[in-house]
Order: sequence, then structure tokens, then C-alpha cells
Amino acid sequence: MTIAQRADTGPTPIVPCTDDVSGLACALADAGPTEIIAEAARFVGSGKLCVVSSFGTESAVLLAFAAEVDRSIPVVFLDTGWLFEETLAYRDALAAHLGLTDVRTIQPDAARLAALDADRDLWFSDPDACCRIRKVEPLARALAGFDGWLNGRKRYQGGLRANIPVVERDGARLKFNPLANLDLAEVEEARKRFALPDHPLVAKGFNSVGCMPCTSRAAPEEGVRAGRWRGKAKTECGIHTLLNTIDR
Repeated sequence: MTIAQRADTGPTPIVPCTDDVSGLACALADAGPTEIIAEAARFVGSGKLCVVSSFGTESAVLLAFAAEVDRSIPVVFLDTGWLFEETLAYRDALAAHLGLTDVRTIQPDAARLAALDADRDLWFSDPDACCRIRKVEPLARALAGFDGWLNGRKRYQGGLRANIPVVERDGARLKFNPLANLDLAEVEEARKRFALPDHPLVAKGFNSVGCMPCTSRAAPEEGVRAGRWRGKAKTECGIHTLLNTIDR
């Protein structure tokens, strides 16, 4: 089924949700990205939904769908202090291309960095701790004013993402995965339809881009997340596994 065919199925009957999101997740289980995003905005209320984006190699499609629904949805971007210059340039270029009107760049707490990573080598000795102070903690603070957030995870990325639902509870708020249902071909179809530019590092052999010390090039036959924390058991930064454990 193509994205266009998903959109032709008509409005999805929404099941009311109070303490449990299973009804909403069931109602949107087969929905397309635009429908999921539109319902997320309606469900959590005006001004209470944001997009969290790394502006990495696979970020553009989610942002394009979000812009199609509402270009003013806040986009939260984490500048960890270890990003490639190409990623920062891509953020600006893609925001202009899509007409995004509210991109919010957030950064780690300077005091936490000084106390725990003064020599900037925590990524090597304890990458989980590095991700926690540079990604998880700043995002927890940034999400404090929102009741729901959108992210770009897809089931075909495998690992802990292989069985993600369209909607899930993330502590006190809801997390929406609008691209969960799409396969790689559908993502590429959307990329072409929106005429999206590639991240500059794609042409240099990077399948997925995060922070400089923990990102490497990958062979074409490797998975879409190859090159992240290569040689380590680590596959996630913690945003999707630890965020709801952080005191806000």
C-alpha cells in the first residue's frame, strides 16, 4: 500500500482515550503520517504538540509531513555540542525549504557539562552518560510545556524500533510515531514527492548521522542505523528509552 492509498481510506474513527492510549493507538494503527499528525494535534490540544528532530539523514520526511499539516508546529532540535557542521547547515536549509516557522534549538546545561564532561571525553568513557546529559536531560526540560510529541522512528529500522506502536505513553505525555507504518520504499516515495534535499553527509557515505564522535560511515549493504556507536552494544541514545525516567 502506498502513502497515497493510505490517505484514501477516509477518516479514522477515533476512540476516546483517558488513562490508556490503547484505544487511540488502535484507531490510528493503519493511518498514514498526515492523518496521525493531524489527529495528534487535535487530541493533545492547540500549542501542546511538538516535533522532536535531529535534522539527521532521515529527518526530512517527518518534518515535511508535519509542515503539510501545520508549519507552525514547534520543532525541537537538540544541539548537543558535538554535531557536524553539515547538520547545523541542513537544519537551516530544510527549515527554509519547508517553511517551518518555529524551530527551537536547545542545548545541554553548561553547569552539567562542566561538572561531568569538562574534558569532552565522556563520549568515549561512558557514552550512555554522555547521551544523558547532552540529549536526554535537555529534551526532558524542553518537553515540559507539551502534552505530546512527534518523532521519526520507523519499524524497518529494526532493533528496539521493530514493534513500535503509532501512539504510546511517554511518562506524563503521549509520543506519536507517524512514520511507524511506512517501509523504506514509502519513505523514499515521500522524499521525492516533497522534493526533499539530502543531508550533506549522505553523499559521503553516512547512513545515519548523530554526534561526531559516535557516528561513522557505513557500507551501502549495512542497515539504516549502521555507523551509530559502531563496535558497541549501544543502539539508542536514551531519548526513547530513558526520557520518562528523568525528573522534569
